[in-house]
Amino acid sequence: MQRVGIEEELFVVDDRGRLVPESEAVLRAHRRLEPGDEIDHELFLQQVEIQTDAHEDPAALREDLIAQRSAAVAAARAAGFQLAAVPVDVLGGSEPAPTPGSRYARMIARYGEIARNGMTCGMHVHVEVEDHVAVRVLDALRPWTPLLNALSANAPFFHGRDTAHASFRGHLWDMWPTAGAVDAFGDVKAYRTMVETAISSGAAVDEHMVYLDARIAETLPTVEIRVADVCTEIDDALLVAELTRALVSTVADESHDPGEWSLDLLRWARWRARHDGLTGSLMDPATREFVAAEQALESLLTFVGPALDEAGTTDRVTTDLHRLLTTGNGAERQRAVAGDPADLHAVMADVVRRTDPHH
Repeated sequence: MQRVGIEEELFVVDDRGRLVPESEAVLRAHRRLEPGDEIDHELFLQQVEIQTDAHEDPAALREDLIAQRSAAVAAARAAGFQLAAVPVDVLGGSEPAPTPGSRYARMIARYGEIARNGMTCGMHVHVEVEDHVAVRVLDALRPWTPLLNALSANAPFFHGRDTAHASFRGHLWDMWPTAGAVDAFGDVKAYRTMVETAISSGAAVDEHMVYLDARIAETLPTVEIRVADVCTEIDDALLVAELTRALVSTVADESHDPGEWSLDLLRWARWRARHDGLTGSLMDPATREFVAAEQALESLLTFVGPALDEAGTTDRVTTDLHRLLTTGNGAERQRAVAGDPADLHAVMADVVRRTDPHH
């Protein structure tokens, strides 16, 4: 069993659900309420980031994530604001305000409008791996990560409009020059060369800005899978985290042969997952065909079944997958709350309420 940790980016909002550049006030309140336990800045003052410790036990990961999010929500309220686990600016009208600091300033100066469109919130899952298998894991995960994107899709509305996508965040994020599907690396040397070239070319200011769907963490013994939208519901986030762990465990095995993959097919699989979510077709990596979402997720369950069985999480994962296929992922819930014509203030009020784990 590998240890797993979760990072979540959250928006700071006012009582109308509009993004506000008040992360510093939230961090001050958090330091006062939870001395010694920090939450972090993000690229913009409209955002904060929380993170769990690394856990082998899924129950401990759940408890930690609930505690981290609950403490952040309490700090925001103490500062006079709310937190929203939503990937993009639903209502619009909040001018991106970069967090003061030399690195952020350099990013805004160099990438301009691309950086400003990077005001999005994702969920990153860290899975502990041994150094010698990390690149093999990155290469083999590529056809499977779109399914994680579809499960977590939570961004149908952007700046007051329905985007016609389940996850518009991913399309905004792909504007960064280091984002997007990549060819297999094959070995650590090729990975390190990619990082060095990205920086020397100006596509990244540093290694932390190599925004691959999955990458080797800079300071942790983990691979970091970055495709998921931030999930409003804790249960959705934990489902994605456990499936991510099971995928890493499965592809890390030396007996697994990922095969050769066309970069075009990987790009199209990512696009389809972001567009359809769970309501249409997804690429099934077992057949390389676009099939009903339920069929593709059945293939995922079959593929990671032994890893789930070993962890004792098969029943929970199966139940949660069935729940999402039956009641909908975050994008479907937002559209259901919005109604027709869409009331996006109602959407944000619902997101804020459900961001609190104790709602």
